[in-house]
Amino acid sequence: MYKQYEILKKREIAPNTYSMDIYAPLVARRTMPGQFIILRVDERGERIPLTSADWDREQGWVQIVFQAVGASTKMLAGMEPGMCLKDFAGPLGKPSRLKEINRAVCIGGGVGTAVVYPSVKWLFETGRKVDVIIGARSEDFLIFEEDIRKRCNHLYITTDDGSKGRKGFVTDQLKELLDAGNEYDEVIAIGPMPMMKFVAALTKKYGLKTTVSLNPLMVDGTGMCGCCRVTVGDEIKYACVDGPEFDGHLVDYDEAINRQRVYMDEECEKTHQCRLEGALND
Repeated sequence: MYKQYEILKKREIAPNTYSMDIYAPLVARRTMPGQFIILRVDERGERIPLTSADWDREQGWVQIVFQAVGASTKMLAGMEPGMCLKDFAGPLGKPSRLKEINRAVCIGGGVGTAVVYPSVKWLFETGRKVDVIIGARSEDFLIFEEDIRKRCNHLYITTDDGSKGRKGFVTDQLKELLDAGNEYDEVIAIGPMPMMKFVAALTKKYGLKTTVSLNPLMVDGTGMCGCCRVTVGDEIKYACVDGPEFDGHLVDYDEAINRQRVYMDEECEKTHQCRLEGALND
């Protein structure tokens, strides 16, 4: 019998990018596309929000994908199968709104490809038409290619350097599809904030509904801390409870990008620990 939050599998799927299957049967039982979890490596660890990339309700595991870029994610990357996480809370956020979509084009950029995969899988397995565009810096950084290829009508690949697929950006491929007369009910775009910004700018010209998934700073995941606030239209929203998916044509991307950069220096620290406990004891 597996232990709670035990790491069942670990794979490096791209340079410095890891996939882990975590034993969390209660989370696996209720997770839906678009939702996320918040984990802690140890008792004083930083809270890390990650979207559920896949899951198995019967076997009780949830797959997460992350890049080891800061102290906490590097610590997570150093863990091996058989070790256990301290916390694995979820599912959090609102599920993707997919039932009214019959024809979609899903776009994944970088690690965002893993995030968009559950929507691709659900749409295809429920009989919808789904085309997919995935982009990366180079062939080495492409992820989930074969998983997606099995679960979509057409897969288009773009790389910045042309090492695989089309040389260029996902927006180049999307524009070609739209100009060729392909009709879609909605675009679902998930990836780096600049990518989603440019996708939304393009689809707005075509009057094509677009959904993006935001990953701002998060702490508690319940809306109480206010860290994950984003501006959507004329309203302040909280990505953890109102999202993480929003109307891509209404998001203030520049504000969201600036907020993501606030703690860049701290993310490079050698250790990350929750400092709330110490503050309460002072």
